[in-house]
Amino acid sequence: MKACVRTLFLLVALVIPLLAQQNSSAPALHSFTVIRAGVLIDGKSDSPRRDQVIVIRGDRIESISDSATAKIPANAEVIDLSHATVLPGLIDSHTHIFLQGEDPARGGYDANILKYPLAYRAVRAAVVARRALEQGFTTLRDVETEGAGYGDIGIKMAIEEGYSPGPRLFVATRAISTTGGYMLEDYAPELTMPKGAQIVDGPVEARKAAREQLDHGADWIKVYMTHRSWLGKDGELVSQPTLTVEELKAVVDETHGWGKKVACHAYGGIGLHRALDGGCDSIEHGLDLDDAAIAQMLKQGTWYCPTIGVYYTDWGPADTAAGQRDRKRAAVHEVSFPKALHAGVKIVFGTDMGGIPWSESIAQEFSQMVRLGMSPMDAIKSATSRPAEMLGMQGQIGAITAGALADIVAVDGDPVRDVKILENVQFVMKSGKVFKSGGKVIP
Repeated sequence: MKACVRTLFLLVALVIPLLAQQNSSAPALHSFTVIRAGVLIDGKSDSPRRDQVIVIRGDRIESISDSATAKIPANAEVIDLSHATVLPGLIDSHTHIFLQGEDPARGGYDANILKYPLAYRAVRAAVVARRALEQGFTTLRDVETEGAGYGDIGIKMAIEEGYSPGPRLFVATRAISTTGGYMLEDYAPELTMPKGAQIVDGPVEARKAAREQLDHGADWIKVYMTHRSWLGKDGELVSQPTLTVEELKAVVDETHGWGKKVACHAYGGIGLHRALDGGCDSIEHGLDLDDAAIAQMLKQGTWYCPTIGVYYTDWGPADTAAGQRDRKRAAVHEVSFPKALHAGVKIVFGTDMGGIPWSESIAQEFSQMVRLGMSPMDAIKSATSRPAEMLGMQGQIGAITAGALADIVAVDGDPVRDVKILENVQFVMKSGKVFKSGGKVIP
């Protein structure tokens, strides 16, 4: 009996390495996917190319070539997009998956924190993440959870581990502001209300908050450098500053030490200049950019994520202080964006989705950027190769190039001629896996 057991173990020891060797060398069926692209916008070039063949191996692009000379690997799965325009997966650099453009009739923003359980908000966040992917946005930079703590880390994990379909997420967790610098507001002063961001006062608390968020998995740190805004005595837009330069420098120093970056919500004025003096990596919104701010952004290489469309929603009545402020926000933005564009500031596509209901088209922001002077091709780059650079992912996402992850979308028509076509994405692939084809979502 012992001799039989020894013989069995010997056979197993001999056979398993042979099987492993065979498995490692045998090509998997359909390990190659080939896309025939009628028109290719690669996210980096200034001009489209026609009749291209994209060869994908696993989750990465292996080659791009003219269809006349392309070599199709044996057993490749071929996807015919010869009628379509093919682009890199789109990137939205400013979203809030834990907001839904909250209906005031249902409690507005405050209900998120005071009424809705975190599990409920997480389910909603997973649903809108999937919707973003279905619209062709294969990557999001989500810039804080608005009172949902580290819920974005959980959604990111669920997507990465295959439990829930969604874009690649770069998350900012809780965000940072100061006492008097964030919601919830206007409750009885003797009540201690929860806040939508982590509140700090002084450089020590600011650095500690950054450390906590980075330790819990934040990819970016989000800082509110302005809060309320109103019209000044001369009709100018005034924005309340929050963190001091010293407080922000503590956050930036700590975050850069971890190899991460800092995004600063800043409308204009003192808070915006503090953000730049403190060394932020991106200005979010930047409604009222003066010439000095633009010059400093160019000198420091600061990114600009303008989020134009959101400032045309939910205006108050024109004869109210709130309505006049809302209209002024949009008006100064229409001056700032072209100035920054023509000066050469690095601009990335961002929507503030969540402030806008996720039922609306994410890609509507392209039309806003083009309306204010950006060319359609430049707008496409602002949602592909440029944010890839900002995110430290150049060559990996945001471009159809050899070695990049196979994030690929397609539309019917020419988005360089009519950028609104990007609001109707027909095909979506993320990391080599097809999620939508012919306009139909794949379960």
